[in-house]
Amino acid sequence: MTKTNPGNFFEDFHVGQVIEHATPRTITDGDRALYGAIYPTRFAIPSSAEFAASVGLAEHPVEDLVAFHVAFGKTVPDVSLNAVANLGYAECRFHRPVLTGDTLRTSSEVIGLKQNSNGRTGVVYVRSTATNQRGEVALDWVRWVMVHKRDADAPAPETVVPEVADVVAPDDLVLPAGLDFSAYDTTAAGEPHRFDDYTVGETIDHVDGVTLSESEHMMATRLWQNTAKVHFNTEARPDGRRLVYGGHVISLARALSFNGLANAQLVAAINAGSHVAPAFAGDTVYAWSEVLDKAAPAAWEGTGVGALRLRLVATKGRDETTTLRGDDGKYAEGVLLDLDLWALVPR
Repeated sequence: MTKTNPGNFFEDFHVGQVIEHATPRTITDGDRALYGAIYPTRFAIPSSAEFAASVGLAEHPVEDLVAFHVAFGKTVPDVSLNAVANLGYAECRFHRPVLTGDTLRTSSEVIGLKQNSNGRTGVVYVRSTATNQRGEVALDWVRWVMVHKRDADAPAPETVVPEVADVVAPDDLVLPAGLDFSAYDTTAAGEPHRFDDYTVGETIDHVDGVTLSESEHMMATRLWQNTAKVHFNTEARPDGRRLVYGGHVISLARALSFNGLANAQLVAAINAGSHVAPAFAGDTVYAWSEVLDKAAPAAWEGTGVGALRLRLVATKGRDETTTLRGDDGKYAEGVLLDLDLWALVPR
């Protein structure tokens, strides 16, 4: 009998199943430094302990996406080790900033299953929750992933496709304890643009691009302890190419968005997300954003904080027209990522 873990295949999942993922992971200053080395991020709050203190945060948090990647990576050996592709996200809320020294652990509940018509794969829907060493929720989210079947002849489960919210309601966004942008320093942050300077429907071309490299995308994916075979093993895909972890593209796009959205300091929620097309080493990633909505919940009165709902789009190659979909309604050629998020900005 083997002692190794082959990962779960589609027929190993059932609705209502709860999985406690190994292993807990402590966030370190090394994670902060490596994140900055891999991604061209410059947001002031995670970059500067002094700036974080100036806006009321008692301690200096790491990038929100560091927490997301670490928490997500915990789920891979049990949920997506045998994945074809990660398909999408919804209802992701960041409940509190994650600090160096925090230890995250993740659990997931299977909330939906749908076998594909080819009979060889199926889609697994899970709701995952990451907690810190005090048992406090750091973030939670829904994602769905296409997973291989072990046996194509295994019977299909009853189809259950969960209902998920299109958007996290503004009143459900969590304002970090103490956050106050009333005395916000736009010079230190890098741009003067505040909440009222953005209009719904506005698009922002983030200008810069980053070419993906094999070494960086694999180092990043290992940093998050994501063990999905398609990211490392050239024999895991028929074309022999290593697939870039979709979260790597998310972090690149978020970092690139600094140019034009430098004051979108903290990600409060990810409403929805789709990895539209695969990315590979050699692709050059650009990004643009569209302002979808603005909110200033009454409970935030006096904090100087508002929220922008942003569509963050990553493209393979330059797309100066900020085209998302063609005339046929399908995603335009070159679109890699379509991410809908709420970000906290100064008013």
